[in-house]
Amino acid sequence: MLVTLSSMYRYAGEVGAVTKGFNPARNAVTRHKTEKKEQFLTIEEIGRLADTLRDVEQHGLNWKLTPDLDASRAKHRAKAERQQIEVSPFVIAAIRLLLFTGCSRSEILNLKWSEVDFERGVLNLTDSKTGRKSVILNAPALAILSELSRLGPYVIAGPDPDAPRPDITKQWHRIRELAGLDGGDGKPPSRLHDFRHSFASVGVGGGMGLPKLLGHSQAATTHRYAHLDADPLRRAVDTIGNTIAAAMAGDKGGNVVAMKKGGPR
Repeated sequence: MLVTLSSMYRYAGEVGAVTKGFNPARNAVTRHKTEKKEQFLTIEEIGRLADTLRDVEQHGLNWKLTPDLDASRAKHRAKAERQQIEVSPFVIAAIRLLLFTGCSRSEILNLKWSEVDFERGVLNLTDSKTGRKSVILNAPALAILSELSRLGPYVIAGPDPDAPRPDITKQWHRIRELAGLDGGDGKPPSRLHDFRHSFASVGVGGGMGLPKLLGHSQAATTHRYAHLDADPLRRAVDTIGNTIAAAMAGDKGGNVVAMKKGGPR
């Protein structure tokens, strides 16, 4: 609340609604320290998630009575064998891209085809949390993108092809439940943002510098080097992608595997 009020008064000062600099929310009380949640998926959990995604991709999700739905309204539902709910391939692709790129959810859901450079293997994001930045793509991420249909300007198409898909949280909650990542094992439920930490954890395990890979304060530097095929950033991203791909393919040891040379044309 303090952060919100402080932002409102700062804006009010800029537009002249109050005296510039007047901000009663600033230093009014001591803010509570927030506990950072650095969760990430293990190699074994990535494998379970991959199996679940493949199963959902082929068979859909079982219909489930949500807690906020009156059970009496569900008496005319279809028979059990016809209660499969198809999940959009764009939702599955979004989840996989989050894992293989280290991007945030908003960056993937708002990604446009015009920002995808297949030739150089780069996403040129024009409006990310850190401003303009480039995200180097590994082979698995390029393969996911190359297989998606182009229904409009946005990569992750939604009900309205001319607008970004609003969200994938509801589908993710069902998928993580099937994958056993919903907290049933005593660990906190996995969040989509944890994929970013998972991407980072693989990089840290390989001794790689993460600021450039994740586009933190060095986004400009990342952009400058993004076009170089032999750049160490690209080698690092490829290594991370290969390790995650190995886990998703069933190599529970997470060994790096060689990917096929050549990307989408």
